[in-house]
Amino acid sequence: MFYLVRHAKAGSRANWEGDDRDRPLSAAGLRQAAALAARLAPLTHGALVSSPSLRCVQTIEPLAASLGTTVLSDERLAEGAGFVGALALLSELPDGSVLCSHGDVIPDTIGALQRRGCAFAGTPDWRKASVWVLGRDADGAITRAACWPPPEV
Repeated sequence: MFYLVRHAKAGSRANWEGDDRDRPLSAAGLRQAAALAARLAPLTHGALVSSPSLRCVQTIEPLAASLGTTVLSDERLAEGAGFVGALALLSELPDGSVLCSHGDVIPDTIGALQRRGCAFAGTPDWRKASVWVLGRDADGAITRAACWPPPEV
């Protein structure tokens, strides 16, 4: 299984001055990140990979701290990067990995998986701090997906 996380709640884009990649999580987003860490820690035994945007890194930093590891940054998960790089990254990483990206990359990636025959259970949830659980078959193809809603914090 893989876990594809949409970053937690961040401060307002409209009120942020400076490079949007440096926009941090809000207080609510920090609480969501802590809750995600508690839920994902027992399931995670692979890499932790994030968009370089601070809000994505901060979303999985509590998980990294609880596991005693670090968050790797990858431009293929950056806002505006599309699904091709995300699919490539998913094919490279071991099961148990957690990836964190944005509200444009994740729906595009899930749509691309669906077009490739991935079966979905449940209802898609695109909200911040939602988690897509992706499973693959023996050949490495991602064949099933389900979505967890954001943590209640």
